[in-house]
Amino acid sequence: MDQKNLVIVESPAKAKTIKKYLGSNFEVLASYGHVRDLVPKEGAVDPQRDFAMRYQILDKNEKHVQAITRALKKSDALYLATDPDREGEAISWHLAELLKERGALDGKDVHRVVFYEITRNAIREAIQHPRGISQDLVDAQQARRALDYLVGFNLSPLLWKKAGLSGASAGRVQSPALRMICEREEEIARFQSREYWTIDAHARKVETGSGQTSMPQPNRDLPGFFARLIEYQGRKVEQFTITTEAEAGKVRGEIEQAAGILGSGEVAGSAAAPGTLTVAAIDRKQRRRNPAPPFTTSTLQQEAARKLGFGAQRTMRLAQQLYEGVDFGEGAVGLITYMRTDSVNLANEALQEIRQVIGQLYGTESLPDAPRHYKTKSKNAQEAHEAVRPTSAALTPERLEGKIDADQFKLYSLIWKRAVASQMEPAVYDTVAVDLLPGTSGRREDAAAVLRANGSTLVKPGYIAVYKEGLDDVSDDDDDRILPPMAVGDTLSLLQVRPEQHFTEPPPRYSEASLVKALEEHGIGRPSTYASIIQTLIGKKYAELLNRRFVPTDLGKIVNRFLTRNFHHYVEYGFTAKMEDNLDEIAGGKEAWIPVLERFWKEFKQRVDHVDETVTREDVSEARELGSDPRTGKPISVRYGKYGPFVQLGTKDDEEKPRFASLRPTQRMDSITLEEALELFTLPRTVGETPEGHPIKIAIGRFGPYVQYGQKKFVSIKDDDPYTIGLSRALELIRAKEELDANRTLLDFPEAGIQVLNGRFGPYITDRVKNAKIPKDRDPKTLTLEECRELLAAAPERGKGRFGRFAKKTAATAGATAAPAVAAVKKDTTRKGAAKQDASGAGTNQRGATHSARTRSAAATPKAARKPARKAAVKNTTAAPTSTGKGRKPAAKRASTTK
Repeated sequence: MDQKNLVIVESPAKAKTIKKYLGSNFEVLASYGHVRDLVPKEGAVDPQRDFAMRYQILDKNEKHVQAITRALKKSDALYLATDPDREGEAISWHLAELLKERGALDGKDVHRVVFYEITRNAIREAIQHPRGISQDLVDAQQARRALDYLVGFNLSPLLWKKAGLSGASAGRVQSPALRMICEREEEIARFQSREYWTIDAHARKVETGSGQTSMPQPNRDLPGFFARLIEYQGRKVEQFTITTEAEAGKVRGEIEQAAGILGSGEVAGSAAAPGTLTVAAIDRKQRRRNPAPPFTTSTLQQEAARKLGFGAQRTMRLAQQLYEGVDFGEGAVGLITYMRTDSVNLANEALQEIRQVIGQLYGTESLPDAPRHYKTKSKNAQEAHEAVRPTSAALTPERLEGKIDADQFKLYSLIWKRAVASQMEPAVYDTVAVDLLPGTSGRREDAAAVLRANGSTLVKPGYIAVYKEGLDDVSDDDDDRILPPMAVGDTLSLLQVRPEQHFTEPPPRYSEASLVKALEEHGIGRPSTYASIIQTLIGKKYAELLNRRFVPTDLGKIVNRFLTRNFHHYVEYGFTAKMEDNLDEIAGGKEAWIPVLERFWKEFKQRVDHVDETVTREDVSEARELGSDPRTGKPISVRYGKYGPFVQLGTKDDEEKPRFASLRPTQRMDSITLEEALELFTLPRTVGETPEGHPIKIAIGRFGPYVQYGQKKFVSIKDDDPYTIGLSRALELIRAKEELDANRTLLDFPEAGIQVLNGRFGPYITDRVKNAKIPKDRDPKTLTLEECRELLAAAPERGKGRFGRFAKKTAATAGATAAPAVAAVKKDTTRKGAAKQDASGAGTNQRGATHSARTRSAAATPKAARKPARKAAVKNTTAAPTSTGKGRKPAAKRASTTK
């Protein structure tokens, strides 16, 4: 009787692809990422007990573990085939531990198998050569998880307590990345532009015939070219040698005088007679440009951003799909090797196939004598044994065009071209540098100036026939810049001397590509974490992408300042990189994980306690005085509160309460002016009345700008400026809102407090406590009150589901009146639990563990209407922060952080 085997992978897509490569004796199931994680409570990692870690199964994956347990009863052997990195190894270990606890492994053979490509040969080879679970890799993953947890559960409460940033978080790797973005912004703010000038000369080779030299004529001249000033009065010209227009004019005059230009020296064809340049020296060289190595995770993300405009998250999602298997008419096939890697090596079999394809497609002249072998620049590169490459170089992009998703095709083409190009001959250029002197003497030591013209010609394309690095498929270095044939002593026509003004520019903000490159260069994070780091920074609203560049938010700046002032050592790039090296040493069996944690924890805990005892809220207040209100004389300041940045008129010590106004989305705390702040206090304002005589007010609440009309009726302002919107536009918004409400209500039984409404998923009955579905064969508009009551009585309690808190809150106030126009905020019932999970660092991977919780407010009516309807903002305010900026009392169990 044949042995029955169960294979476990991480995703169902991968399971489906692998299933067809194995025989009927193999069942393939997915774990759906991580199956368990640290309990989302304080004390889940206990430094007093050798960092003992308390785990629990993830609720959403319990059903998958149960399915695996049932399948294992029918199997003789278990093959754990999760991804070939630390996280994958940890998933296999956690699953094996869970199955062991349930007695499901009794009498079963357990094997660990790894593969770096999902192809028939790779899968079968892995099954034939299994190994055991690597405890070193598991220990490294546990150490990383413990570090992230300890940082999150200790730093995040301090941010709440000392900086008043409720819900803010700090992370071991996230924080140094934020520091990079903030420091670049500070560089830009400090930058002072400097003026400088360059001098270019427009020259043409003089036509000759019968031994005579002729002046250039219109439409008959040989192509012109430009030469740049490189020496002036015997000195090398640097960037700031010429810094004013006057200096540039003086240099231009001397060059024109030496060259014999008569007149204004404008352009060819003008009244000015051209001058003369003499060829003083010619330097000819041949330059070879070698191809770049195949992709690592980092370089793939960088190049996909530059060439395709893909963000890191999008790139990794597409790469995951290509790795797990894509159906292009021949069944699902894994198209690329594992995409989380810092290695640039290629397997020998892959090298041979790539060379064979190059010979067939581009000729043997494009093949070097031997395969190219690359060495990674990253230390301890060990998470995968190969670079990212196509599983089969014979599967050219042309064979897939139109058969797979367009974005998948773009990324596959990029990977295929880079891998194939890496094994091709270098590109060869003939380069020439020609030094020109104004005048006819040809003596360099006598010349007032030396100008240089550079040219290059591509004589052998080599790998460039397949792939070019850079923003697109045209690189300035690769362009042919052809100069006319010249020899030393030749004379040329100098048509124009052109000074050009320049100003130095500040360093550019980080793009996703350049941030990933910087993280890699500093040794911060690892291939599997770059995308999640970026996602965390954006998701936590510490930074935003404007024109594909990272700009820190006010919240991000405050968090960074608090951490750099109080935990500078722990957000240093060198320290973070050293911790990553320690984790690599644990993975390699060179270091035990508990001593690494002990060294970190001893100093870190001391620093946490010190900050908790000595730093006060006043020490980290980011308030900035802007000036005084011209009407009242009260001070106006900008601050950060519970709901974001705001300006404050007055102080908490005044007899009258201070007034508050939120900053506009485009305004920043460190740049807002007094005049801009005063404008913010013009809200709320009355713009007129409704036809019924009710005042119409414009204001800004917690959820954005809104129009208030009637007693308690609101409509959100989405596309208009609340500071300039007029009466006519406000009335348009009100009419649109009332039409929407009218269309939403199908039946109304006000005496019973029951309505039949059109909802997101179709018509339903509600009494504000329970919701009831309507039978498909019934017209909702024909329902009777009695039928509605019967359906509501049979409906499940809302308290049992997602809106439990909402139901409890509204149950006491539900009455016999119609539902009000303003719906209460539907809070996420998982908020606390999600925050706890987030605090333990569960959101630091992309394998199915809980991700960073985000507040989600949903209601049937516009966002702006929710908060103002239930609880008005402080009188004469346009925002709801408190005068003291105090938030909820910090609680360690609500700490929120990600990696």
